[in-house]
Amino acid sequence: MRPANDPSAHSDRSTASAASAASTVFSRRTALAALAGAGAATLLGTAPAAAHGRDDTQLVTAFPGAETERLRLDRSLRASEFIPTGRYAAPGAAVTVDVRSGHGPLPVLHIGTFDDYNTEVALKAPRVFPLRPGRNTVSDVYGGPLYLSFAGHGQHASVRYVSGTARMAVFELGRTTEADFQKQLDTITDVPWVELTTEQAILTLTREGALLYRSEDHTALMRLFDTVIGSHNQISGLDGRTRLDRRKAGRYHFNEVSVVPKGVGAYAWHGFNGFPRVYMDRLCTVQGLTTRGWGLYHELGHLNQQAAYQAGTLTEVTVNLYSLAAQRTLGQPSNLLTKNSTTGLNWFQSAAPKLGTPGLAYTTSFGAYEQLVPLRQLELAFGDDFWPRLHRLVRTEHQHDEPVEDYDHPPAVEARQYRALSTYASRVSGHDLTDFFVKKWAFPIDATGIAEIAALKLPAPPVDPSTLSD
Repeated sequence: MRPANDPSAHSDRSTASAASAASTVFSRRTALAALAGAGAATLLGTAPAAAHGRDDTQLVTAFPGAETERLRLDRSLRASEFIPTGRYAAPGAAVTVDVRSGHGPLPVLHIGTFDDYNTEVALKAPRVFPLRPGRNTVSDVYGGPLYLSFAGHGQHASVRYVSGTARMAVFELGRTTEADFQKQLDTITDVPWVELTTEQAILTLTREGALLYRSEDHTALMRLFDTVIGSHNQISGLDGRTRLDRRKAGRYHFNEVSVVPKGVGAYAWHGFNGFPRVYMDRLCTVQGLTTRGWGLYHELGHLNQQAAYQAGTLTEVTVNLYSLAAQRTLGQPSNLLTKNSTTGLNWFQSAAPKLGTPGLAYTTSFGAYEQLVPLRQLELAFGDDFWPRLHRLVRTEHQHDEPVEDYDHPPAVEARQYRALSTYASRVSGHDLTDFFVKKWAFPIDATGIAEIAALKLPAPPVDPSTLSD
């Protein structure tokens, strides 16, 4: 994650015109009838990704928008709300689509990809084109992949691609065979983007990036994406037991980007994770993503962090709860057990002698991995379901938190978020964790936070969590 900016800005050189026609009532029954009549059209929203069908019609089902889901899950950043279309528009092409919908919301068209550090402001994010019922013609000076968004609650619409688009090479998990994907890569050579999708993920690559590792088993690769997403869902307590605990609607978007700042390997922002070409050996290979995929686990983690306790100085710490969960799910050794080549100590061992010493300060006395140790110790002390339970509790009490978009929070907000972490942890564990947070690890819990924990009247933990390690 990075400091806040405005990734939604887009150039006024993109133009849209729409010829409105009378809306056609489009119920679930007529949607299914249209699906049967089209022969191969795909009903999207909960189904696989791109459009299919002889008549080039895509049927879509509305689901809650990105901000609605961010609030429900109390997350710091919005994740993707895009529905992939499998289509591309050349720069300046006149894209004509016919839209049919019942009463209520309409799909929105997006053209382009995410590239937040691009120096051309218009290329930082896809350009947005609201659609009307009937015929719409839009054009975008830069062109790019086409996406739809359709915020709502189960409404149906159809979008027919009349002219101005070309099919991309697309791999859909469970639908596209490896042989067919390879054939697409060989024959669709004039479209500069390639996309791989599952019901949970969109992987958008330049053609050059996709060809670097075209010999991979793409079924295994995309199943691996779903497994990593599942690991983040699990530690987030998204088990579907209540409305609040359903997994995020729609997919997560992983996007190849053209540029990152010096020292940045990849990044997360509203709607996507961005990866430069040099990360393709991990992003696009089964072995790389399994054994060296910490960067992706980490960036996806930013889209799962909860705002209530994401203090600015914890932004790059709590995110790695999700990274560790992915490593455990994939059977990989924990990064916390990596030994320093000079001292021979892992991160538990290097942190331990500092605990409880005079002048200790959590935010300045420990390195990033050492700061992660106490969060892992809470799991070791109180069970693998500690963080899932904490996520669920936070969701019941924080439905209106503002986005957390940067590292520099006002002191009052920072203090409140540290208080939230310590009090929620005490409530979930059923024990007074003042000694653990304040005396041992020297978290910046103020007097108000200490009093809030004391007011819970909880017993001390039977085992000191700060003594535990993997």
